Amino acid sequence: MWTSTAAAAASALLLFSSLASSNPVPALKVRQANGDVDACPGYKAHNVQQTDYSLEAHLTLAGDACNAYGYDLTELNLKVVYESENRIHVKIADPEEARYQVPEEVFPRPSSADTSASSAAIQFKHVAEPFSFSIVRSESGEVLFDTADYPLIFESQYLRLKTHLPSQANIYGLGEHTETFRLNPRNTTRTLWNRDSYGIPTGTNLYGSHPVYYEHRTSGTHGVFLLSSNGMDINLRDGFLEYNILGGIVDLYFLAGPSPIEVAKQYAEVVGLPSEVPYWGLGFHNCRYKDYVEVAQAITNYSAAGIPLETMWTDIDYMYQRWVFTLDPEYFPLDKVQEIVDYLHEHDQHYIVMVDPATAYQPNHDYAAFDRGVEQDIFLKENNGSLYLGVVWPGVTVFPDWFAPNAQSYWNEQFARFFSAETGVDIDGNEPANFLNEESTDPFADAIRQGNPPNRTTPPPAPGTPPFPPSIERRHSVEVDLLNPPYKIQNAAGSLSNKTAHTDLVHANGLHEYDVHNMYGEMMSVATRNAMIARRPGLKPIIITRSTFPGAGRSVGKWLGDNLSTWTQYRFSIAGQLGFASIYGVPVVGSDICGFGANTTETLCARWATLGAFSPFMRNHNELGGIPQEFYRWPLTTEASKNAIGMRYRLLDYLYTAIHHQAKDGSPTLNPLFYKYPHDPNTFAIDHQFLFGHSILVSPVTEENSTSVEFYLPEDVFYDFKTYEVVEGKGANTTLDNVDFTEIPVHIRGGAVIPLRSESAMTTTELRKKPFEIVVAPGKDGKAWGELYLDDGVSLEPAETTEVQFNFDGSKLVVSGPVNYDAKIASFSFLNVDKKVKHVSVGGKQVDKKALDWDKKTKALKFEFETDLYDGLTVELH
Repeated sequence: MWTSTAAAAASALLLFSSLASSNPVPALKVRQANGDVDACPGYKAHNVQQTDYSLEAHLTLAGDACNAYGYDLTELNLKVVYESENRIHVKIADPEEARYQVPEEVFPRPSSADTSASSAAIQFKHVAEPFSFSIVRSESGEVLFDTADYPLIFESQYLRLKTHLPSQANIYGLGEHTETFRLNPRNTTRTLWNRDSYGIPTGTNLYGSHPVYYEHRTSGTHGVFLLSSNGMDINLRDGFLEYNILGGIVDLYFLAGPSPIEVAKQYAEVVGLPSEVPYWGLGFHNCRYKDYVEVAQAITNYSAAGIPLETMWTDIDYMYQRWVFTLDPEYFPLDKVQEIVDYLHEHDQHYIVMVDPATAYQPNHDYAAFDRGVEQDIFLKENNGSLYLGVVWPGVTVFPDWFAPNAQSYWNEQFARFFSAETGVDIDGNEPANFLNEESTDPFADAIRQGNPPNRTTPPPAPGTPPFPPSIERRHSVEVDLLNPPYKIQNAAGSLSNKTAHTDLVHANGLHEYDVHNMYGEMMSVATRNAMIARRPGLKPIIITRSTFPGAGRSVGKWLGDNLSTWTQYRFSIAGQLGFASIYGVPVVGSDICGFGANTTETLCARWATLGAFSPFMRNHNELGGIPQEFYRWPLTTEASKNAIGMRYRLLDYLYTAIHHQAKDGSPTLNPLFYKYPHDPNTFAIDHQFLFGHSILVSPVTEENSTSVEFYLPEDVFYDFKTYEVVEGKGANTTLDNVDFTEIPVHIRGGAVIPLRSESAMTTTELRKKPFEIVVAPGKDGKAWGELYLDDGVSLEPAETTEVQFNFDGSKLVVSGPVNYDAKIASFSFLNVDKKVKHVSVGGKQVDKKALDWDKKTKALKFEFETDLYDGLTVELH
């Protein structure tokens, strides 16, 4: 069942033939040592053919083959298409296009408008010999990408593409990573090879691969997306950026911007717009291990502490021996789990469990998930046709092959068989994780040695214990090594196959794991979303994944993996969520609040509770064996979470609207400061502050045991979120002292109209019954704008929606847009009102003067006035 290391290595040396006619293999020894690849000959361009919207050319090797990490292809084709006014697609491939490319079924290509080059915002320029190309802005001629002086290297298992950059370039993206949001321009290597990365260590490859970067300059922002699922190193040094790729082709999309938000929208056009989640999915989530009694106690204890809990989760120990699609009959018996689910639903709460792809290898044990997978031929196989075996939590396991013809129907069947139609799902371990080293030859012995499946450390609840007691295919051209390619990317796990599926495995459609590894989690995400919709027709699913690839936002949200309970990772969580929400197009993102691994502290957990309230996905979750860290466990975290969730829930419709907006046009749900202040260089490197939506500035305390925070306020007007007091930004740092561990500094950015629920609630169902307070926070010009989207909160295609805009010109607020989903307004607050207002009318009706409450100190005018929200509603100040 398991090949020897020598046999595996031999099977990985494959001789491909489809390119042999145009690219014969020279009788040269591959140069294994790292030579000066900049001295390689590169290519020269012939037969250049141009149309109004495209360019094609034939590239031939410009000198003696370099053979740095394989064999140089002697001939290539170049194709350039102006797909829109703001997007150029550059593709360099073998003439027959027989080399691996990302399959269309996994990553659908964007449509092309075939735009005239003369009307495009950016232009493709090239030099014929030696071949190089550049991307420049049409209006200014500014060079955005330029490969001059750096020869293109295109080999059997190695591609090198290198571009000039400005000194100290502002580069963002190239994730997933635990690093600063603005990457160090002098010495950063980003390795893209998805892996199980407990502790999310700094400077290493993590769970997801997103080969896209945004470069920001004071003159504008542009984006560069390399569509590739092959492993790669991307070297960022002062003055250049270099791709070193283990195969495939050069498939680049250049995005013109020129603003960072426009780049985000243009990227969404390429990778796909993100999906929306149910309204309740934005509530507070908590996850517990152990047994059904522990889970039930967490639910009731949150209620007793007055902390809103929207969704309860259980991690994988709800399973029998960690077998996916099972329940442990002693620790999580079906009737008790159903009782918990019923209780939650009766209290307008929800339940989510985790699902791993690794399926226990259990022949002849009447295990439906394994037996049906074998019957439907959906598991990964060795080259000899036997099942590929790994070791994960259940012990010896098999893995779904998402390319198998029956994979989707199998996955649908398992979801329909096992899950309630009311649950959500978390998908984990989908890099795929494998606890075996590459050289392992006996997974059964390894599983025993590792102690998997793990033994329970506590006895099960006594039989009958109530959950709630009264108390609380092969298409290449040359000999290649799929296990140990000549160029070694800096994979923190070691060799490519270490701790994951072997890279010489062949999928059902003939593709090799070597090429498609980074898409495994993405394919599981798509299959899971399809299965959830099949199980719950017409309803928005909420699916949270660990492993991602470009386009992940179309199907899932993302948690930032198995982080640690440290102040360093608390700080890095901000950059992590900014990357996914503002660059990679995955708006529903968050870290495990208080940390997953190691033990948290009361003060760290309190600070993280306040910060986590401003993550689109908010969940407290830690590992089995760690100290319990529910918010009600300590006085500080109890108060901090109640304060923070109170702010979050009042803002929940604002967040729901932001996510809806991103799902429609790609506008980011979270914004780094430079997105809103692109001409202020002081904002370019800030990643301990961010904008929640478009207008809520969050500036958390980031130092251990500190009660003060220094943060930056751009030259603009801001308002304290709780007091509404005016705060003038001076384009400088400011310091707040005496910030209690239960508080977080939050400001409203001037120029915004914010719809707030009048008060928080214990569930989102109750929250949606609350009326609105409309807060008008004028900008420096005295004007303000905002929006509100409402629907039933659960339907994929809601029958009725409300989508209105609020416009304030300095004295009059006007609501415009269709209102088909009813909403009530209870009060209004107008900020930065210099003097007492004598008259206010709402919808033409005068507000009682006694109801007008103007605070001379804060300059806030508040008044209660009940009205329906409707198109044409006006509020006038006199």
